[in-house]
Amino acid sequence: MQVTEINAQGLKREFQVLLAAQELEERLTNELSGMKDKVQLKGFRPGKVPVAHLRKVYGRSVMAEVVQNAVNEANRQIVTDNGLKLALEPQVEFPTDQAEVEKALDAKGDLAFKVALEVMPSFELADLSDVSLTKLVAKPSDEEVNEALDRMAGQSRPFAEREEGAEAQSGDRVTIDFVGRIDGEEFQGGKGEGIDLELGSGSFIPGFEEQLVGAKVGDKRLVKVTFPESYGAEHLAGKDAEFDVTVTKIQAPGEAKIDDEFAKSMGMESLEKLREAVSEAIGRDFEAATRRRLKKDLLDALDGKYAFELPPSLVAQEFAAVWAQVEQDLKTRGKTFEDEDTTEEKAQAEYRKIAERRVRLGLVLAQVGESADIKVSDEEVNQALIARVRQFPGQEQQVWDFYRKNAQALAELRAPLFEEKVVDHVLGQVKLVEEPVSKEALFADEDDDDTTGAKPADKAEAEDGSKTEAQAD
Repeated sequence: MQVTEINAQGLKREFQVLLAAQELEERLTNELSGMKDKVQLKGFRPGKVPVAHLRKVYGRSVMAEVVQNAVNEANRQIVTDNGLKLALEPQVEFPTDQAEVEKALDAKGDLAFKVALEVMPSFELADLSDVSLTKLVAKPSDEEVNEALDRMAGQSRPFAEREEGAEAQSGDRVTIDFVGRIDGEEFQGGKGEGIDLELGSGSFIPGFEEQLVGAKVGDKRLVKVTFPESYGAEHLAGKDAEFDVTVTKIQAPGEAKIDDEFAKSMGMESLEKLREAVSEAIGRDFEAATRRRLKKDLLDALDGKYAFELPPSLVAQEFAAVWAQVEQDLKTRGKTFEDEDTTEEKAQAEYRKIAERRVRLGLVLAQVGESADIKVSDEEVNQALIARVRQFPGQEQQVWDFYRKNAQALAELRAPLFEEKVVDHVLGQVKLVEEPVSKEALFADEDDDDTTGAKPADKAEAEDGSKTEAQAD
């Protein structure tokens, strides 16, 4: 096998591989000879089938394997001999002249093919000793804890049926039956019976709950609403609908006292213990926000430290993923580029820069992790998998089996774990200055955009099969 580099431009490499007819013949003969003791053909004793006969019966299929093995061997040789780190799998180009290919498959002519590669860029890790970051830190206040307790109490407050003939008020819980129609026709998901609805909660589509205020038990009302343009079900988004609603029960909210008894109903020993638990929960939310802000600032600093050529195919892949999300978001919200005060061309240019940033930072973090010998243990992956499985109540075994049988899916769980470890490592190399701030300052202008190159697993959500289309999406 003769391998010759024929092009080297930037991160792209191209090689010409030549398999002489004689070598093809030798490889084919060796493969067929190895089949003699395994193949049983009618009219021949085991191990006595002539190679010439095997060639007549299996020659073309075996030659296809020979060629594939030669391609794999050539790829390995190219990578090893040239010390390359590939960005993507090699692209193989065979001759377009069919007659030339046929002759090679019969081992009567040479086989020449091209191997195109994209390699990883080479760069030195930057000195981060001059990088200083501000770590915004917020602590839960008594007021924030009280607000959380009020919300908890409101969600668990008792309800009692109103007296006969009473009208439903905002804050009441009504039980309703309804049938929805669009243009006079019932639609899927537009029917419900015995559905509890707290008026003023905003849990149904806009305008629905307000039209039930003042209703009495037994009342039938025609509720007219318009589905939001951004509604999740495309066939309903933006459509006018009418619901025939029957009120079957009205319950008034009672008072929920925030005391030790309430704490015990929440599974805590006392109100003091409940307050501590709520404060800790809020604190974890604050810590997560602190982490997000600090990570983004760190990535911004890293982005300013590096400028190197990027593998075009990696950028193209990342841009395709980003752009698909952009188009889906516009479609879901019923918006156009003009509505966003831009054009498709300008938006593509902007998101291509985002894709380039993600790829660049992904390569930087990968090299940092490799240089620091950062590893993600199997136990850490298992913990992440357990957390993912818990997101699918009732489907735990199916989800577990899916990930265990799918190496790519497991890799998508491992990637964000690796990224967080690398971020921790890099944070240890920069100067951090803590700054106490309020909750409002901590969450102000928070940007949740994933700006790295790692691919975190998709955030899966279990669907509630009992949900009707009248309920808010």
